[in-house]
Formats: sequence, C-alpha cells, structure tokens
Amino acid sequence: MILLVEDNRADVFLIQEAIQVAGIQAEIEVLADGEGAIQYFERMDVDASMTCPAIMILDINLPKRPGNEVLAHMRRTNRCRETAVVVVTSSDSDRDREEMARLGIKEYFRKPSDFASFMKLGDILKDLLTPRA
Repeated sequence: MILLVEDNRADVFLIQEAIQVAGIQAEIEVLADGEGAIQYFERMDVDASMTCPAIMILDINLPKRPGNEVLAHMRRTNRCRETAVVVVTSSDSDRDREEMARLGIKEYFRKPSDFASFMKLGDILKDLLTPRA
C-alpha cells in the first residue's frame, strides 16, 4: 500500500498516473492534510490489523500540519517508523532538503513543470518497492 499525503488534486492525479505508468500494482490511500496523516499514524499504532504503508509519498507544504511534522511524528511511532518516504514537493530549499534528509527520507523529488519529467517519479517508486536480492 502507498500512502500519498498531498493537498493539490492535480498533483495527486499526476502522482497516481506516474504509479500507473510505472506498472506498480498497489492500493493508494490519499490524505489531503498533515493533521489527517498524523491521525492515520496514531491509528496505526493502536490497531494491529492495519498494515503500515510500503511507501509514504509526502508533500512538505500541507494544510493544518506541515510535512516535516508528519514525518517526525511517523518516525516516533512504534509500528511504522521504518516506512520508506519519498518527498514530492515544489520546494527546492536547501533547508527543506537537509531537514527531510535528517528525518530519513529515501528520495527528494522536486515537482517538475512538465508531464514527462513528472512520470520519472514512477521509476523511483518502483525501484524502492523492488525487493533486493
């Protein structure tokens, strides 16, 4: 399962398209704000029947709670702290890159302006989801 935390519906569409073009067969759960994502991980910690996502795709600039707070909260959970995280953002700030790296992300993908470049996200996700021999 892929957890997508993104408030921009056009970007949600593009990310889902990149996943489909890459041939990734996965359920995608979409959350539109940081508070909802924090509540999601709180539920994960108390409900053992829920499965942690294989990957969280996370925007930094979210309503209610920013992406760095979501990621820091997830890293403190008991069950999902090891979830792979790919940041997908419009920010090219060195500070954002450094903070996200400190919180243990796998990839930092700056949202490109053209469709073909955006589709490269699918290959990044596919590579992260492919088990290593």
